[in-house]
Amino acid sequence: MKKLFAAIFGITFLWPVLCPAENYTVKGDMGSSIRYELQEQVTAGGGIQKMVLSFVVPQSFQSPTSRQEIKEFGLAFSPEPQDKKNTTDGRGNQIVVATWIRPPDVIDVRLFCNAQSETKLPALSTQDPFPLAAAKPELMDYLKPTEQVQSNNHRIRELASQLTANVKTEFDAVQRVIAWVVDHVHYVTPPARYDAVYSLESGKGNCQNFSHLTAALLRAVGIPVRIVNGITFNQPFDIAWQKGTLTFKMGQGRHSWVEVWFPELGWVPFDPQNTMLFVSTRYLRIEVGIDNNETKNDGLLKWSQMKDAERPKLQESIAGNFSSDKVNVKGDRQTYGPKNLILSPLVKAEFKQIEVVPPPPPPVIAEEDKKGLRYDVPFVYGNLEFPENVDFAFPRVTKASGVNQFEMSRNFLVETAEYVTTNLTQYAQVVVLRKPVRLQKVGLALHKFGGDGLLWVDIFQDDQGKPGQPISTSDFVNLDQLSLKPGYRWSDFDFGRDNPVLMPGSYWIALGFTGSPIINWFYTYGKPVGPVDGTRYKSVFQQNWSGAMNYEFNYRVSGLTVK
Repeated sequence: MKKLFAAIFGITFLWPVLCPAENYTVKGDMGSSIRYELQEQVTAGGGIQKMVLSFVVPQSFQSPTSRQEIKEFGLAFSPEPQDKKNTTDGRGNQIVVATWIRPPDVIDVRLFCNAQSETKLPALSTQDPFPLAAAKPELMDYLKPTEQVQSNNHRIRELASQLTANVKTEFDAVQRVIAWVVDHVHYVTPPARYDAVYSLESGKGNCQNFSHLTAALLRAVGIPVRIVNGITFNQPFDIAWQKGTLTFKMGQGRHSWVEVWFPELGWVPFDPQNTMLFVSTRYLRIEVGIDNNETKNDGLLKWSQMKDAERPKLQESIAGNFSSDKVNVKGDRQTYGPKNLILSPLVKAEFKQIEVVPPPPPPVIAEEDKKGLRYDVPFVYGNLEFPENVDFAFPRVTKASGVNQFEMSRNFLVETAEYVTTNLTQYAQVVVLRKPVRLQKVGLALHKFGGDGLLWVDIFQDDQGKPGQPISTSDFVNLDQLSLKPGYRWSDFDFGRDNPVLMPGSYWIALGFTGSPIINWFYTYGKPVGPVDGTRYKSVFQQNWSGAMNYEFNYRVSGLTVK
């Protein structure tokens, strides 16, 4: 666990929320009109006796920073179910439950609505004290431990107490917990488990893990938190800052985040992966509850079957069409905070400022010492974890719920990838080496969708945080050599012709191509390995790599290094 260095100030400031590494405080607004459509097709096969599908109706919602207005909701089944019920659960979720007895071979579902989404980022003011006063009865469930949110676990309680020691306001307590989570949990999908204790012990997880660990730490010190499930859309948005443009993009699919209760403000959304006190207009809020075991009704499939019957298959497609989209957000980069990036509006509150402890720079090797280096130790480095060979059209897992009874709930396995063989945009990923390396191969997590041509990888020197002069180019890879089967996998590019030696420092890798290949490059939310602005893009008509992305491409550098 990293030590947090704090400078304590005993007065109230207009203060930017503490964010990791490159702390960006944001102001401005966003407004979007979105047509959301969900299509599902269930192929039942023989031997299915009963099938039940449930969906949650998105509701209008408003917080101090975000507003969602839902209109023209529709839900159509083909063929129609024998029974359809509309219910409202104890959390206020409106659920539609459709039932088929001896279902047909194929069931098609289409859900749609229009959403007007707004995000406003004014300076917020909250003086709620910490610890909070006793919670109202309607909030008590959001303070309780659950199977996924183990707020009574001794390690979670101990960490929560350490993070909030000597804190006087709820805001200060919340920002310390969020900052710790974003700094200590590395995004991977799918993780082995989704609960808070696993996230704490492994330092890994997807959006469910971020939500469950955040909720557990805050509930452990008496702050009500509820889990939100919904959809994120892959429409990017830009934030202007001192050095150019910072572009944010989410995968299109199901997502989990949290809402935290402030007595003065009400329920306020947080995404512990990248935002505090707000979510952008790329989020559609659908279902809330105490944890993701409870908030599972949207898209839930249940069935009973004869013994040894073939289990059904479910294919899901999510679309978000932005008929209007206005973004006017500016960010200011601060000089303090933990190591990873989060965005936040300004907040008027008492605080303890966390100072940045930057990592040491790569070592410098003198020229006279380079000649004597022996490269005989295998070396592999990079952003290595991603879901290999997964067909994202059929990502669900079946669970038994009784004798010959099963269920398939939605999961959060989202295809996060960039189309990198467009003729209009170029992408580059930084690689920071702390050892000398004789380069042999660079692997990229790619998926071929079609086309033809040649691919290669270029290595560039670093020029003040951007790609500079070229160093080396790999051998060519013919597109025919890449498989068309679903999923992403490593595609290796060979540098064996010259095996360039790379001294400790920063370098950039970029995918080059000829012809008309259609290639996606997988990326991971956040920056698991490199610096915040270490994923760059630019138009082919520009010289300056001024655009930076909020994610990191999955890459693998292999070769030989020294002892």
